[in-house]
Amino acid sequence: MRQNDQHRPDDRAPGQRPPYQGAPANALPLTASEDRQWATMAHFGGILGFIPSLIIYLVFRDRGPFTAQESKEALNFTLPPTIIAMVAWLLSFIPVIGWVFAITNALLWVAIAVSSVIAGIECNRGRPYRYPLNLRRIP
Repeated sequence: MRQNDQHRPDDRAPGQRPPYQGAPANALPLTASEDRQWATMAHFGGILGFIPSLIIYLVFRDRGPFTAQESKEALNFTLPPTIIAMVAWLLSFIPVIGWVFAITNALLWVAIAVSSVIAGIECNRGRPYRYPLNLRRIP
C-alpha cells in the first residue's frame, strides 16, 4: 500500500482525482508596498515602450489604486512616442534621408528612457508623477 492511499480525507475511489478548486474570480488587492512596486515598474517599463505599462495597467488596475493611476500615466506618456519611434525606424530605411529619421528615433528613445527613469524613481518614493508633456488620452 502506498503512503498516499493510507489517509484519504474524502470518499473518492482509488485513483480518482480531487475536484478542481480554481483560483477565486477576483484577485486579492495589492498591499501598499506591492502597489508602489508595480506602479514603479510601469514607469521603468517605459524604457521598452508602451507594452510593459499596458500589461501592468490591464492586469493590476483593479487591484491597486496607485498602480492604476501611475500605469495609466505611464501608458499615456509612452504610447504616442513609441508609435512615432516605430514610424521613424521604418522611415530610416529610406536611402539618402533615412539618417535623419534614425537620429530622430534614437533621440526619441533617449528622451523616453530618461523620462521613464525619473518617473520611476519618484514613484518608488511613493509620490505620484506627472509627465510634463503627456496627452492623457486614456481616461
